[in-house]
Amino acid sequence: MQGFLTSHGYRAALGRAPSARQLKDELLVPEVARLHAENYGVYGRRKRHALMRRQGWAIGRYQTERLMRLAGVRSVKKSKRVFTTRSDKTTLLPSDLVNRRFTAPTPRRLWVCDVTYVATWSGFAYVAFVTDVYSRRIVGWNVASTLRSEILSMQALDIAA
Repeated sequence: MQGFLTSHGYRAALGRAPSARQLKDELLVPEVARLHAENYGVYGRRKRHALMRRQGWAIGRYQTERLMRLAGVRSVKKSKRVFTTRSDKTTLLPSDLVNRRFTAPTPRRLWVCDVTYVATWSGFAYVAFVTDVYSRRIVGWNVASTLRSEILSMQALDIAA
């Protein structure tokens, strides 16, 4: 709880010299901002505190956090896990036509397709690759903003053919 500040106390505080904490903060805030820029803006309180200690600054964990707020810097937050597939338990799964044997005697005899996703700033980009099993090379690919099979994997297959 803060105490009541009278007008006399307010005027006295205005004329008072800066405290040791304020002086140290003025010295350390630019350092925190510099380290934030040097480390691509990803370090949080824990790593930044360890980094500043390694560089010789006598600084506490909570002081590091307070200085980060004063400097206006934040760490990168871990993203929540994203579920891109919602399995329907009632539908039948496609059969395994190659019986898990991914070998081929000659090129263009067996192609397999894989779908993955890449997180971007504007959402997810879904990528389908068609791979020739014999040469282990990508023979077709497609990128889309949706996981619909007729758009993503079928177009990758058309490109491969």
